[in-house]
Amino acid sequence: MLQVNKPTAEINRAIGDAEESSAQTLSTFVGMIRRQLPTMLAIVSACLIVALLYLFTAAPRYSSTASIVIDTRKVQLFQSQSGLGDVAIDSATVETQVEILKSENISLTVIRDLHLIDDPEFAGGGGGFLGAVLSSVTGLGGHLASEFELTRGALQRFESNRTVRRVGLSYVMEIGFTSYDSQKAARIANAIADAYIVDQLEAKYQATRRASVWLQDRIKELRTQASTAQKAVVDFKSANNIVDTGKGLMNQQQLTEVNTQLISARTASAEAKARLNRMNDMLKQEIPDASVADALKNETIIKLRGQYVDIASKEAIWSAKYGSEHLAAVNLRRQMAEIKRNITDELKRIQESYKSDYDIAMTREEAIKSSLNNIVSESQLTNRAQIQLRELESNAQSYQAMYDNFLQRYMESVQQQSFPITEARVISTATTPLVKSYPKTLIVLAVALLGGLILSLGAAMARELTDKVFRTTSQVEEALGTNCIAILPALGDAAGQSVLAGKFSKKADGPRPNLLRYVVDNPLSRFAEAVRSLKVAVDLNSIVRENRVLAVTSTLPDEGKSTLSTNLAQLMAHGGARVILVDSDLRNPSLSRALVPDAKCGLVDIVAQKMRLEDVLTVDPETGLSILPAGTSSKLLHTNEILASKAMRDLVGLLRSKFDYVVLDMPPMAPVVDVRVTTSFVDSYVFVVEWAKTNTDLIVHNLRGAPEIQDKLLGVVLNKADLNVLARYESYHGRYDSKYYARYGYTED
Repeated sequence: MLQVNKPTAEINRAIGDAEESSAQTLSTFVGMIRRQLPTMLAIVSACLIVALLYLFTAAPRYSSTASIVIDTRKVQLFQSQSGLGDVAIDSATVETQVEILKSENISLTVIRDLHLIDDPEFAGGGGGFLGAVLSSVTGLGGHLASEFELTRGALQRFESNRTVRRVGLSYVMEIGFTSYDSQKAARIANAIADAYIVDQLEAKYQATRRASVWLQDRIKELRTQASTAQKAVVDFKSANNIVDTGKGLMNQQQLTEVNTQLISARTASAEAKARLNRMNDMLKQEIPDASVADALKNETIIKLRGQYVDIASKEAIWSAKYGSEHLAAVNLRRQMAEIKRNITDELKRIQESYKSDYDIAMTREEAIKSSLNNIVSESQLTNRAQIQLRELESNAQSYQAMYDNFLQRYMESVQQQSFPITEARVISTATTPLVKSYPKTLIVLAVALLGGLILSLGAAMARELTDKVFRTTSQVEEALGTNCIAILPALGDAAGQSVLAGKFSKKADGPRPNLLRYVVDNPLSRFAEAVRSLKVAVDLNSIVRENRVLAVTSTLPDEGKSTLSTNLAQLMAHGGARVILVDSDLRNPSLSRALVPDAKCGLVDIVAQKMRLEDVLTVDPETGLSILPAGTSSKLLHTNEILASKAMRDLVGLLRSKFDYVVLDMPPMAPVVDVRVTTSFVDSYVFVVEWAKTNTDLIVHNLRGAPEIQDKLLGVVLNKADLNVLARYESYHGRYDSKYYARYGYTED
């Protein structure tokens, strides 16, 4: 297959994409750490605090270790002792010794020698603060434990604090003990080693003493049995005339030779039969083919076949030229028939020769078989005698070997009884530890730190995965496919109130700011600057299409749409433009109640042609902003019909002719459908989303359900943002806002 190499530019592009993907993954991970840093620090700090509390409250414990080795040189020196209870040193043997060290026999010996049942650490609740509490609680019960109960309790605590292990694949075993007293830990570890060695010496002494008594009686019996078995072998050979040539019995050699001859005779018979069968097959042919003739290597057949072929060729020529009844053709066919008879006679002669060879081979084979049967029948008697002879010889050898072995063991046991020795010896005694072994401060702190990091990362990932709210401009652009044109900061204590809590008046002297006049009262605030950015977006969009009628809406109530629409209208009016603010939330005209609480007529009355526009407008004397309230405060059932009416479209057309900007404060989209009927007269929509609160799925669902609004969507405004928290999501907000705003005279919100 032809292989086409990729261009260098394509390879570089692929490498660049891979590097970009890696960089993006790293950036995402770093961003998650930055956003969830307070939570992660809290979890890690909590884990470290728990670890420190544990370190301060846990009673220190000390461990001391003694080492024992199984000396292989002693094992080699007294290797013959293995029959008296010792075994060869291998991995299983060392593991067995480890289990012996862990046995209750060794533990009870140490407890008895050191009087540990009188030690509070073993008889009471244990050492340390917790042990003292348990001991006092147990003492209040008034129950006096028996000696057996004290011993079993001490044994249980003893085994829980003792460790025995093999060092790698060596013959060294380490005995460790942990106690609240460092000197006690060393004393008990050494006592375990001493108890093990004494136990081994005692076991060997008892084994050799019992073995020497038993071996004396056994040796006498084996001596008599070995002598009797050897005499039986000699008598049996003489009675059965068994002669051994050194290479085996004579009849066995004859049987081997005759069997070889029989195999050769069978091979010759098979060859003769194959030749005869082949000749029988050739006789069935009229004329043997050339390959068969050559295989027979018979000159007569080869010559006759050549003549037959020549005459057949001539006969074919004559028949073709003069016809098959021509005299010459008939003569040639007679000659061909004569040659056939001659060839057949020659083949029959060869067949008789092959048949004679086959008969001779079969006769020889039958003779050899008869001879073999005779030899086999003669050897059967000898074989039966030989089986019995082998049994007698085996018994004689076994008795002699057992006698020699037991005699040697008896001599060794006599020596060992006077000089017992064990292969184990102490190579390192336990010393008083200077540093506590438990709890290990660095390990506990490291585990706490590592566990805290793992838990914090898990919590951070869980919070990220479950964070279904908008916090950054990139999230808005990715989820909604539109621009985030402004981020409004939360306004201190007022951010927690209803956004319509203020009155349409100048800033009061109290501590709470008037949210509805914030851009007028605080023109150099970051909130005002964010509203200016929204005003710039409106003006820039006017270059593409007419953008004079603006509708401000949101998904849910209390997201700040009325506050934004009021401040945006006041900002435009304060800049010298002719602006009218229309309260189009007919279901809940809260903006009208806040700005013009005394108004009795409004938008509803104008649409119903009950009032004129000039009679219901209210003008702010400071900014020149015109306000059109909703009108009646009674509950309206079909507000969407009012907003979709021709009178409403005519009213908006009239407002276009009289004002530079028309700002409509619309109801939220999720509870009511009023906003969807206004697309015929609204130029652009501004969608307000409460920062880090409104669910993204709800917002996406509402916007996708209203494509006509989404087509005219100017952008999204994130409201009530905590800039300190936002800096962890988009670092440039906190990095640049706080650092550079003050240089231009802006104040903190």
